[in-house]
Amino acid sequence: MTSNVILIEYYTLESCHLLRTSVIADACGDQKMSDVQIFDPPHRVPLTKTKSIRKRLQEQGVRLLFTDPALKYEPYRSLAMSAIEPIDNYADTTYYGPITVGTPPQSFGVLFDTGSANLWVDSIYCNTQACNSHTKFNPQSSSTFTSTNQTFYLPYGAGSLDGVFGYDTVNVGGIVITNQEVGLSTNEPGQNFVVAPFDGILGLSYPSISAGGETPVMDNMMQQNLLQADLFAFYLTGNEQQGSEVAFGGVDNSKYQGQIYWTAVTAETYWQIIDSHFSTGWCSQGCQAIVDTGTSQLTCPQQYLGYLMQSIGAQADQYGGYYVDCSEVSNLPTLSFTIGGVNLPLPPSAYISMVAISSTYLPSQNGQPLWILGDVFLRQYYSVYDRANNQVGFATAA
Repeated sequence: MTSNVILIEYYTLESCHLLRTSVIADACGDQKMSDVQIFDPPHRVPLTKTKSIRKRLQEQGVRLLFTDPALKYEPYRSLAMSAIEPIDNYADTTYYGPITVGTPPQSFGVLFDTGSANLWVDSIYCNTQACNSHTKFNPQSSSTFTSTNQTFYLPYGAGSLDGVFGYDTVNVGGIVITNQEVGLSTNEPGQNFVVAPFDGILGLSYPSISAGGETPVMDNMMQQNLLQADLFAFYLTGNEQQGSEVAFGGVDNSKYQGQIYWTAVTAETYWQIIDSHFSTGWCSQGCQAIVDTGTSQLTCPQQYLGYLMQSIGAQADQYGGYYVDCSEVSNLPTLSFTIGGVNLPLPPSAYISMVAISSTYLPSQNGQPLWILGDVFLRQYYSVYDRANNQVGFATAA
């Protein structure tokens, strides 16, 4: 079964801008039910939904240009084990949660990101305005901290973030991980992250893309036998609702309805899933999709964007976004696509929101068009990331 899917994102302020528009192709293949045993989650981390960097800067009269969300994936492909990760994509993220680092524990709010692999936080080694506006880790106050000489560099926008790796005890939702790699910022120029609501990023993708070859948090949880099951799951609320969470070691049965449908991971890098196909022929040779909690957008290959804009009568603005006639919003259809043979619809209430949707120039590793399933999709569907069986599960969010 295939279906044509158009995902449209509206910025419903006075200007009624359509920030981004995307198509998510059908992810075709046999429906796959997992044999994994699902436990009640022993460890939950509450996630706070807040204004994005883009929104906060806009309120100050600063408009950010839109960038390709998939650029965050490119350095891992071209630079292998180098410690480079672009982070300007996080301008639209809105969910973050608490962790502690060190002994005694120091608290931080971090973005839980399935589209990257490393953990980093602001530190006392950095004295720029961006660092000084956040909680900073002090390694001198931690009895369990071990320093290294390995540095990393993360480019973003007109500036960059420099840092150094160290090792310390990290607590995530009551899970105590010893000897965990932590990136500590040493220089963070620019203004964008001055207003960021989070103090760092905790990556949850596969270790093959870890900057510096460091062991990700999830892998250390697994290696130290800290989980009932080697999986984690996200529940993301919409609008201004609270109650979002990431659960480690099991799923939260109260956060979804019906059963969980699974699809295989096709590349153990990001949470990349099965081939996608459009009935229009756009993906007649197959497509790939990345499930990314660190990207608010739902994205489509750039070659399809013009057709989408024309089909909905959207006009481009000077910031790389698009706008439509607000009087037409009520006429928009319920949109749907298929993953693992299961139809997953998106009603207008899901795709008309404050989150950007973009296109990408970057193909998947095998050259097929690439899609990104970001928070617009993930607010509608509870998502489970199963490392033991290398699969992703989706269920209707409660």
